[in-house]
Amino acid sequence: MNHVFSFARSLPLSGRIGLGLVLFWLAVALVGPLLAPHPVGAFVDQDVFSPVTASFPLGSDYLGRDVLSRLMWGARYTVFLGAGAAMLACLIGTSLALTAAVRGGWVDEVLSRAMDTLISIPSKIFALVMVAAFGSSLGLLLTITAITYVPGNFRIARALAVNVVSLDFVTVAQARGERGLHIALREVLPNMIHPLLADFGLRFVFIVLLLSGLSFLGLGVQPPHADLGSLVRENMSGLVDGAPAIVVPAIAIATLTVGANLLIDSLKPVEKQG
Repeated sequence: MNHVFSFARSLPLSGRIGLGLVLFWLAVALVGPLLAPHPVGAFVDQDVFSPVTASFPLGSDYLGRDVLSRLMWGARYTVFLGAGAAMLACLIGTSLALTAAVRGGWVDEVLSRAMDTLISIPSKIFALVMVAAFGSSLGLLLTITAITYVPGNFRIARALAVNVVSLDFVTVAQARGERGLHIALREVLPNMIHPLLADFGLRFVFIVLLLSGLSFLGLGVQPPHADLGSLVRENMSGLVDGAPAIVVPAIAIATLTVGANLLIDSLKPVEKQG
């Protein structure tokens, strides 16, 4: 906990705001479903698109379900799917980038051309085709969104790794006869961590927006469960009246992504270490 406070104090005001927003939505994703006043699919209001009341702090949706309860459950899917897919994308992309940078030669050429081919496919088109072909289970959504953003992480990680590989301490390790795995994990990767953390944050934002877009099209998390994008889509008919059921999920997506961007922008670059 002390490390969190010291880290927060080292950030500018915008970074502290971003950190606060990210931690808030992480907390909602972790404990929100346990504190939700109603089951996620329960019909608890005889009226639809009810305004904010004591019984329904965020109103009710188009079927008379509690918006607060559905928001708490929806945040879990959005945050954890986004974070899981971002971790998977960065793990695969960085592993391939380290392999390409350390091995070089034809290995680097093949991996780079393969990533260039994959990155040329628009992310939303690729995701739409895969979901339409194989369905939209949670595991498939996680895999599709991760694969979509592997090439972007690969390009950044490879650029970082190639710069580190050219440094003297890596040349010394190669002269000592160290294996490629040791060089990649012990010499190169530690000097890429901070830029990669910033890239992870960007991937998370991109994936949250992609998942929200898929859910808005009805291809994301399926009923009765919903992520934040699904909550916006299913309550579109309340837009004319400005119902909380559609306004609140939109604000949730905005605060989550803006908070992550503010936090990423405030991270200080760290010098490479020998």
